[in-house]
Amino acid sequence: MAYNAHESHEAIRVRRSGPVCRVRLHRPESDNTINDAMIRECHEVLRTCESEDSGVSVVVFEGQPEVFCHGADLTAYAEGQREGEYDPSPLYDLWLRMATGPCITVSHVRGKANAGGVGFVAASDIVIAEPTAAFSLSELLFGLYPAMVMPFLVRRIGYQRAHYMTLMTRAITAEQAAHWGLADACAERSGALVSQHLSRLSKLPKDGIARYKRFMNSQIEPVDVGRHREGAVSANVEIFSNADNLDRIARFVEHGIYPWENASAG
Repeated sequence: MAYNAHESHEAIRVRRSGPVCRVRLHRPESDNTINDAMIRECHEVLRTCESEDSGVSVVVFEGQPEVFCHGADLTAYAEGQREGEYDPSPLYDLWLRMATGPCITVSHVRGKANAGGVGFVAASDIVIAEPTAAFSLSELLFGLYPAMVMPFLVRRIGYQRAHYMTLMTRAITAEQAAHWGLADACAERSGALVSQHLSRLSKLPKDGIARYKRFMNSQIEPVDVGRHREGAVSANVEIFSNADNLDRIARFVEHGIYPWENASAG
């Protein structure tokens, strides 16, 4: 069954087969970077899947073979399109929905997952990766930091490992991600591995999944991602309102100049 390129989907492709809905992040011209359309459309798909009569109990997020998701689309920040209207809460709420909603969420990662791409991964119930997958947080290279990713990432791999990834800014391999718990399973033929998982997950009753996830998130959850929403969103607004940060982003987007290159040149 092919992905549906319905005209209402600008940034994703969706296909449904029984209790499984597959969502492909689809902005290949921009390394699958996150924009408003992608966030809005993912919310719409999850809202539909969450309804009791949808019959969907598992939602799979995936990208292209070379890139899962490379984080936020920085073009809008560089061009000043965000001035006075920037609200990051829909993205945090999307990840919160993935983490706490009534459907099992699966990320199938091939290629690069960077910055906000790691947010999608960390918010998922299950993560399956190919050995070529690479996971990175590059924000500090630009004076930014992954405020909204961190609650979900710390929940997955712990404070120090998330702290290390943020400070080092370099990618960790799929093997390392599996060792740390960021990926749950890894195999060369990851598509086959996804299918094996779906054959089991699709047998679970949707009402049972919903009750289980409510219990885990209210009683067992080591990091309350809902409680951290306000602080993470506020920090993200502050980050992308900082003139120095916006200047560094603009120089990179417009001229391909990394902040450290610019500093050394001066």
